[in-house]
Amino acid sequence: MVTEECALCGYRITYGPVGHDRAYPPARPPLAGPRRNGGLIAAVLVAALVAGGIGGGIGFWAANRNDTNSTTVSASGDPEALNRKPTSVSGIAQKALPSVVTIEAQGATGEGGTGTGFVYDKQGHILTNNHVVASAAQGGRLTATFSNGKKYDAEVIGRAQGYDVAVIKLKNPSDANLVPLPLGKSANVQVGDATIAIGAPFGLSGTVTTGIISAKNRPVASSDGGGATPSYMSALQTDASINPGNSGGPLMDATGSVIGINSAIQSAGNGGGGFGGESQSGSIGLGFAIPIDQAKRVAGDLIKKGQPVYPQIGAQVLMRDTGDGATTAQNGGADGSASVTPKGPADQAGLKPGDTITKLDNTIIDSGPTLISTIYQHKPGDKVTLTYKRDGKEHTAQVTLGQRTGDK
Repeated sequence: MVTEECALCGYRITYGPVGHDRAYPPARPPLAGPRRNGGLIAAVLVAALVAGGIGGGIGFWAANRNDTNSTTVSASGDPEALNRKPTSVSGIAQKALPSVVTIEAQGATGEGGTGTGFVYDKQGHILTNNHVVASAAQGGRLTATFSNGKKYDAEVIGRAQGYDVAVIKLKNPSDANLVPLPLGKSANVQVGDATIAIGAPFGLSGTVTTGIISAKNRPVASSDGGGATPSYMSALQTDASINPGNSGGPLMDATGSVIGINSAIQSAGNGGGGFGGESQSGSIGLGFAIPIDQAKRVAGDLIKKGQPVYPQIGAQVLMRDTGDGATTAQNGGADGSASVTPKGPADQAGLKPGDTITKLDNTIIDSGPTLISTIYQHKPGDKVTLTYKRDGKEHTAQVTLGQRTGDK
């Protein structure tokens, strides 16, 4: 079993079989470690040497020309040349920054940390990650600080551990400038699309980074490593630099619309550390965001009901990393529950213990985490087609997804 840092506030991803009720993606080979300070110093020295060489060349050219006694060159200072149009990265950032907040969570026993959120509506609801606010959910304190420095106390309206989504609300937002960020459609995102991320990496509020969509529908399972319910996402992968503290912040497209909520990173380091821990590793260009289409649906449930609603097929699957599919367990769960819930969606569709699910609609299922992440893209009542193998033969079945309300 391999453990790697995954959530932006110091959370961990664990790969490998750890039981029927935990899903983790296949292990990946270790990545190269981050460049240390020596590399940075060398880069600075090289830059200084290059600049010195250029400066000497310009001085020599100017002296030979005898046009001036100065060896400095002034820029035109033309603002138009800087491309600060509303559709530029600068224009999008300036418009979005006032709607992004830095969240400080403080638990009743002292634990806590810093994350990010953004204005969801004019009633003062803020959308963020569950793991950003979890420590303050039971008797702790939450604050949200806007880019103008104004800080507001906030309260948790609802949390969804399985989705890693949470909604908080400002307690006294009467003088707050509540401008909701526009929500895009993550279903329309394509690989190669430009991305803009805003957050507070390592507490540095209002940090803006850019990149592209590197991949879609990337199955990711994340956990705090403390036995809490894992969260699953069929994530948008981006190479925009995101780090601990970016959690809960918006991932936007080139129009300034939110297409995802930054939630996790793949790290080359294996160091631990909680919120803001000194041993946390930084970005290596593998960041993962919860698609906004899913997050919007979850946020609506949390605001209306205070609880998340999960789609389910009513079957427990093994978490072996075979790459061949998601196999329903031969035996039930440790809590005595059945492998295939009697009269549940999977049972009514004819699935049995030991069946291996290989596709959900047109999505190839190669593991338990992929199956769960794909199911979570849907809502209860949706009809999906499962392709599965039994005794070496392939079968299909149409399943109407059931539902589970609340986190266990």
